[in-house]
Amino acid sequence: MAPPKKTSGGRTTPKGTKPGVPTTKAPAPNVRTDAARHATQASSRYTPPTPRSKKSSPRWWGGLVFGLIGVGVLVIVLNYMELIWGASSVLLFVGLGFILAGIITATSWR
Repeated sequence: MAPPKKTSGGRTTPKGTKPGVPTTKAPAPNVRTDAARHATQASSRYTPPTPRSKKSSPRWWGGLVFGLIGVGVLVIVLNYMELIWGASSVLLFVGLGFILAGIITATSWR
């Protein structure tokens, strides 16, 4: 014969307790009420907004960025075409250095 089916779901005693042993545990605090109480207390203080930076780069900064990148590309192209100098790995690194300088300069453009 099968045991009788439960008619109610869930626990009858709180988790971690043993039947027949009285519990003296205080009820859990209401987190939602405590957070709302804390929010009203914290909102009584005024915190001014942080000022945004009004700095901007000079107008020639963009030209410097594109100029450095352009010179770097030009040095690399002339290096491979061997028009002015012979093909050299030093010139390749010089061209890459100009391109890197242009990228670094572009990161500080505001």
